[in-house]
Amino acid sequence: MWVLPVLGYAEGTDGAGACAPLPAKEGGRVTISTTYGYIRVSTREQNEDRQLIALRAAAVPEKNMFVDRQSGKDFLRPEYQRMVRKLKKDDLLYVKSIDRLGRNYGEILEQWRVLTKERGIDIVVLDMPLLDTRRGKDLMGTFLSDIVLQVLSFVAENERTNIRQRQAEGIAAAKARGVRFGRPPRPLPDNYHSAYRRWKAGMITGTAAAKECGIPLSTFRYWAEVYGKTDLL
Repeated sequence: MWVLPVLGYAEGTDGAGACAPLPAKEGGRVTISTTYGYIRVSTREQNEDRQLIALRAAAVPEKNMFVDRQSGKDFLRPEYQRMVRKLKKDDLLYVKSIDRLGRNYGEILEQWRVLTKERGIDIVVLDMPLLDTRRGKDLMGTFLSDIVLQVLSFVAENERTNIRQRQAEGIAAAKARGVRFGRPPRPLPDNYHSAYRRWKAGMITGTAAAKECGIPLSTFRYWAEVYGKTDLL
């Protein structure tokens, strides 16, 4: 860790007015902490631009931004884990909102505790100024931030539950309207009827019939089961 003499800029700024991590004092000296930013979107199709803009405005270096594109149901995310391995005492972590950190109530609280209490990391949630561990480190400040954290963590998980419920209801409603999900059914080959009849009569094997139709054996057998239930033959 780099150790320099006390710097001459105002606490909480970088000399140009931009937000900067507060210096940590050790024996009258200042240790320079590192600023990180974490971004999460649930799918590869979602856009992380809003989070990127917010972290850039907070003066987070691009090289210290970590982006995951997966669910917030737990913290087993490759970029998050890689970032945590880099974090050291007195470093500063920015996230745009608490639900970008995660959507599991218990795990958010536990991860927050580990980072702030055990690892000595400061965390700033940009959308919620009360969640800034650099400030309000007295008993009352800690009490208020803990309450806010618990409420927002609950809301984050509740929203995840609501999303899953809305998805399930939407799928059920679509099925009720006759919407079919998954890959569209493959049309029967023109020679399927002939190959099926010869296979049914024991003249050729299923493997030979499937090869003749240019389809996998499993597909031939599935169609044969469906085909056999019709009145076409």
